Amino acid sequence: MSENNGTRPGGGRRVVVRGGTVVDSTGERRGDVFVEDGRVVAVGEGIDVPLGTIVLEASGCVVAPGLVDIHTHLREPGGEAAETVATGSRSAALGGYTAVVAMPNTEPAIDSAAVVQYVLELARGACADVAVAGAITVGRAGDRVAPLAEMAALGVRLFTDDGRGVQNADVLRQALEQARDLGIILAEHCQDEVLASGGHMHEGAWSRRLGIPAQPAAAEEAMLARDLTLVRETRAPMHFLHLSTAGSVELVRAAKAEGLPVTAEVTPHHLVLTDAVAASRDPLFKVAPPLRSAADGVALRAACREGVVDAIATDHAPHTREAKEAPFEEAPPGMIGLETALAVAFDAFVARPEDAEPLSLAALIALMSWRPAALVGLDRSLGHGGPLAPGARAHLCVFDPTQTWTVDRRATASRSHNSPFDGMTLTGRVRHTVLAGEPIVVDGTTTR
Repeated sequence: MSENNGTRPGGGRRVVVRGGTVVDSTGERRGDVFVEDGRVVAVGEGIDVPLGTIVLEASGCVVAPGLVDIHTHLREPGGEAAETVATGSRSAALGGYTAVVAMPNTEPAIDSAAVVQYVLELARGACADVAVAGAITVGRAGDRVAPLAEMAALGVRLFTDDGRGVQNADVLRQALEQARDLGIILAEHCQDEVLASGGHMHEGAWSRRLGIPAQPAAAEEAMLARDLTLVRETRAPMHFLHLSTAGSVELVRAAKAEGLPVTAEVTPHHLVLTDAVAASRDPLFKVAPPLRSAADGVALRAACREGVVDAIATDHAPHTREAKEAPFEEAPPGMIGLETALAVAFDAFVARPEDAEPLSLAALIALMSWRPAALVGLDRSLGHGGPLAPGARAHLCVFDPTQTWTVDRRATASRSHNSPFDGMTLTGRVRHTVLAGEPIVVDGTTTR
């Protein structure tokens, strides 16, 4: 970054991202991006900028709309030992994210307007815009529908009991009917708790070899099939969180072909890791849903290429060191991933794809920026996802696709260090992140 002051006397800030290749939903072109007062003023080559403008060098880099993660666990309130809104949003910014959606499995759960307001207050001044997901049921207990309308009145658009699925079909049906009338979206963690009971990894050859109690793919697919039946009946939209099996992909593909109003996400870790890593019995590799077979990974990657999957979401799930040092069967499931997500996905789809032709970088960024932004309405409410054009809010991710780096889980900005990619060499790294015109990450370092 050059120049030490981009602030004009009136209080606005001028920034130019210089020398990169702009990639957004309208296509790809070379050009500088000039920002003033939080909005894009011009995009093109050779833009004259006033003295005092902050210059972010982007030669050899891709300049894209900021990434949007619709599945982030910030743990606050109640889980501050593992993560806070401040530390989680800083980690998000380092990963190129300008917006995240905070999951409601906190203590207390985000199941009322009061808790929604509390988290939104915590997010003031965060390193990324923080939207809030509300719980579907009171206390996420699955018994009674939470006051969806009062949370929706505060701008909450996504509702989920993530961490568990709504086991009672009648309760979910009631919630879907309310969601349809309110214009909001329910999101399900598809897991039949009876089928999954006592399981700590994927049921397959590795679980049998290791003697670890396991969860069958049917635990996910049975609930997904049930939920699709309820969507068909109510015509209410539903989003499916962190799908992990080939069978789930097929169910969503068929539902979309039928015209049902459904969307789905996958995580970077389910795209590239398999149940074989459980051979180490390292709890870093324990997650819910569990890491599946190599064939499941192939199916998930194909679904991303084919448009069956609508978003790549991190399911960033911090846990304290003490929790993750417990034996595999006793440790809680979950992995952090905000700082590694783009590089992991870039390796899998663009730099080093193993099982098909590379995905275009624009198609990958779509899955991590403008498509998830549109899914939860952050394109309309806060201008996330671009395109980068005059008048747009200046939420930017500048990504160097040539930089290689080795993940060090102890160096993360997150309060927790439970990354499954520790020690792995990845291709591509975020260089700068700009939130509403303010450089939050400059040359890989946060500014606040």
